[in-house]
Amino acid sequence: MKPFRQWLKSANFAIEGILHGARTQRHLRYHFFSAAAVLVASYIVGVTRMEFILLSLAVIIVLATEMLNSAVEAVVDLLSPEYAEKARIAKDIAAGAVFITAFGAAVLGYIILFPYVKSIFSGGFHIARHTKEDISLISFIIVLIFVIIAKSYFGKGHPLSGGMPSGHSALAFSAWVCVTFTTGNFLASLLCFILAALIAHSRVAAKVHSVWEVVAGGLMGSTLTFLLFKLFS
Repeated sequence: MKPFRQWLKSANFAIEGILHGARTQRHLRYHFFSAAAVLVASYIVGVTRMEFILLSLAVIIVLATEMLNSAVEAVVDLLSPEYAEKARIAKDIAAGAVFITAFGAAVLGYIILFPYVKSIFSGGFHIARHTKEDISLISFIIVLIFVIIAKSYFGKGHPLSGGMPSGHSALAFSAWVCVTFTTGNFLASLLCFILAALIAHSRVAAKVHSVWEVVAGGLMGSTLTFLLFKLFS
């Protein structure tokens, strides 16, 4: 159990870094919103699996580069609190790296999505249909992004130990909705709901979250997942 606790502690620090970046860096929050919008839009127009992989990689690279830029700025400010030309150069280069990746992602997005957008004007708008497994995947990603944005907005607690909303509750109830739609089996849905409720209760019993944080997480996860299944199935 000790290695697992150590891994959990390290993961908590890593996710805390993501939340701190989203909380303090306006551009990073914009990138998270853009990531969610691009991924949902790619599902709406019905990109191929390879195109979705390329768009996802572009989104990941932009987010990672923006976070590295924030880390560079923090280190430069620590080492050089007063104005220095080399400090300015370091910040400008880091910002330039973000600009290059964001510009490249925008070009890639245009190349992939433009034919689909063009077909909307010629053949009319329609929402592409997806398998239940694919909808479950996008639901998990979107719920995770919204949890990060919400936690960065409320700025309370730690990512894996507190804060509004409960990420565990959000993902657990998202999984419940996914199982419900995927299996169409009442017993499986009921068992998954019970498991999700137990996970939510454990967060309250351990005094990691308040009841309202758990309820908010459950509502966020289940509602977003339900809407995505209704949209794409």
